[in-house]
Amino acid sequence: MSDMTPNRPYLLRALYDWISDNAMTPHILVDADHEGVDVPEQAVQKGKVILNIDRAAVHNLELGNELVSFNARFSGHRYGVTVPVEAVLAIYSKENGQGMMFAQDDESGPEDDPDGEKPKMKRPHLRVVK
Repeated sequence: MSDMTPNRPYLLRALYDWISDNAMTPHILVDADHEGVDVPEQAVQKGKVILNIDRAAVHNLELGNELVSFNARFSGHRYGVTVPVEAVLAIYSKENGQGMMFAQDDESGPEDDPDGEKPKMKRPHLRVVK
């Protein structure tokens, strides 16, 4: 089986378009403790941050394969936000909550360990974030 690129950036862009096309406000839930996340400290709560990424709320939004980046105002101050795509835990509509949560370990598939045994799959852990 050949290695494929991660699907998270593609799903993120598709869901962003779907939410926006339906006149809703796209928000992302981000693991603020993930390496490379650059968000204002005051926006972080319990290691997570919810970011409004609607075109009306941000400037220069880039939904790339590696990074989500944009400029926005937080408490009246301009801030350049950078979020590695792997740190995005969910994208959803503010108005109705529809969207998608991403598995925290979906970047790699199960592989055999050196002893030739298959790894045990962890049960997904999901919770509602409002």
